[in-house]
Amino acid sequence: MKQVTLIFVLILGVVFGTAANKPSKQKEVKIKTSAQCEMCKERIEKNLSLSKGIVEAVLNLDDKVVTVKYNPKKTDEAKIKQIIIETGYDADNLMCVQSAHDKLPDCCQKNAAPHGH
Repeated sequence: MKQVTLIFVLILGVVFGTAANKPSKQKEVKIKTSAQCEMCKERIEKNLSLSKGIVEAVLNLDDKVVTVKYNPKKTDEAKIKQIIIETGYDADNLMCVQSAHDKLPDCCQKNAAPHGH
């Protein structure tokens, strides 16, 4: 009888331990930006990574697309795009907040010639 009880307790421990360790389902979104250079990349990634619910943000400067992994219980695609446009960059079909864009270094503004830093 003690062995049956011990086995039962072990099974419960494994079942509940596994359920508690499951990460919440992450989502991923890819958003086209107007980033120009390495400084843009750092700025966008930093602002996104400091935002609630965002697990990872990586900007590819070759295609100017930021890939964002996030917890859908804490944020959503619209909020992610809002962070990008408030940082001064376009996000897909959304235009940047002009006042934020105007505060960017000249080399990071949309009319700057493509370059790398």
